[in-house]
Amino acid sequence: MIREEKKSLQVRKYGAAPFDIVLVHGGPGAAGEMATLAADLASGRGILEPLQTATSVTGQVAELADVIETLGNRPVILVGFSWGAWLSLMAAAEHPASVRKLILIGCGPFEEELSFHVLENRLNRLEEEEKTAFISNLLILSDPEAGEKDAALANLGTLVAKTDSFDPIQEAGTEQIDYRGDIFQRVWEEAAEMRRTGKLLDLGTRIKCPVVAIHGDTDPHPADGVQIPLEAVLKDFQFILLKNCGHKPWIERRAREEFFRILDKELS
Repeated sequence: MIREEKKSLQVRKYGAAPFDIVLVHGGPGAAGEMATLAADLASGRGILEPLQTATSVTGQVAELADVIETLGNRPVILVGFSWGAWLSLMAAAEHPASVRKLILIGCGPFEEELSFHVLENRLNRLEEEEKTAFISNLLILSDPEAGEKDAALANLGTLVAKTDSFDPIQEAGTEQIDYRGDIFQRVWEEAAEMRRTGKLLDLGTRIKCPVVAIHGDTDPHPADGVQIPLEAVLKDFQFILLKNCGHKPWIERRAREEFFRILDKELS
């Protein structure tokens, strides 16, 4: 287990207290990408957007739990996107009394064999030069000795904005994201091992609250890799597949309205 020195919490607040909703960004290492969604949801609600800085899975779970305990009106609704969906599930398993509902958006697959389809799907949506750049940046992020990891993660973010969207509105990809390649490399390596060993999915058996997964039908992350495993371990689970929708529903022109209708209902 990696021990990390406890740092001051980095979190953005939207709306007014009490803060009942916590939006958890993806990456790992893509702090700030939930700002657009938070702003859209803030009317009449109190929302927290933690900016995760820990460089281990254990550290990120503890960091998220600290935000909830210190600033949240517990039990909160946790809304996790992409990597943040996994992190939110971990936090709900470790701190069940602090979470009353879990909403997973664009969650990654829970079985390693299906994870390879994510890269395959993304590469198939790129031109040859873009494919080369994508793989090159991935190799930088997977090499502990390589430098320029922040730039590599930012470059991947630009390419993923193309591969992961179906029909994005103009604001797509304009979020002010603080890319941290060191966080990505260290946390993702540990999280991928948790998936490989089955430890990640096993955490689902400890979830006490209702769980709702919202997934786009053109998301490069296979929907079956989320729905089928979670149905097997969760007691109160609902899976919603959005048509004509990529990885980030709130920027999708054809799915945005339905996404917010569903999300408003689940947050009320």
